[in-house]
Amino acid sequence: MGIKKSNKLSQAALLKQILKRCSSLGKKHGYNDVDGLPIDVPKGHFPVYVGVNRTRYIVPISFLTTPEFQLLLRRAEEEFGFHHEMGLTIPCEEVVFRSLTSMLR
Repeated sequence: MGIKKSNKLSQAALLKQILKRCSSLGKKHGYNDVDGLPIDVPKGHFPVYVGVNRTRYIVPISFLTTPEFQLLLRRAEEEFGFHHEMGLTIPCEEVVFRSLTSMLR
């Protein structure tokens, strides 16, 4: 019996794929030229924008493996696509997002 290879992307690979789809990352002032991430975001995290006011949240990449966050990412892609000026925007009310992320920590 052979060992099955997982077809899931690693957390880092998934994050890079998402960030590459965000056309504004790495192109504006305040972004690291090496990896394209905002300078003020700690390693192992990434920014998202949530709610009607597009409030910025910094979330750990470990969230990318949770089914709940993956659902939010699919909704974001369906509603906004990944080619817009503001980075990764999550179509969710802030209170719902904060509640979800507090459960994921």
